[in-house]
Amino acid sequence: MADDVGTLHTQKAGDKVGLYFVKAVVGNVGTPGAPIVNLALTVQAASGHVSGIAEVNQAVLGGNHRFPVTGQIYQTGFGPNHQLVSLSGEFVYSVPPPAIGSFLVKFTAALSVDQTWNGSGGFNYLNTHVEHVPVKHIA
Repeated sequence: MADDVGTLHTQKAGDKVGLYFVKAVVGNVGTPGAPIVNLALTVQAASGHVSGIAEVNQAVLGGNHRFPVTGQIYQTGFGPNHQLVSLSGEFVYSVPPPAIGSFLVKFTAALSVDQTWNGSGGFNYLNTHVEHVPVKHIA
């Protein structure tokens, strides 16, 4: 019993153990004007903690943002290869002219992915709310 204490929160990440790197893209890539989130994340397999960089790209004025994110992976119990990923972060948004000023914007993302980081999800920031878009592992 004492030997299992350290594994109570262990993520079943296939062959992945320890700290591993994931790159993924969230959104409808190829759709003109659609917001796309690129993720470069490190995952601590034992705890499920996720941290890294998110980059939001949208073909509008002031539509590109790069910022740190943190989060957690949760196992669903709906199969050995299904997990939920929760991410959050903040970035400074500068209002376009003629207005003057900047403010802090909260970003959140919820992803439902398999062990290879392919699946679907959504994200929110400013007045942008995106749901049911593909999540694709890219590296």
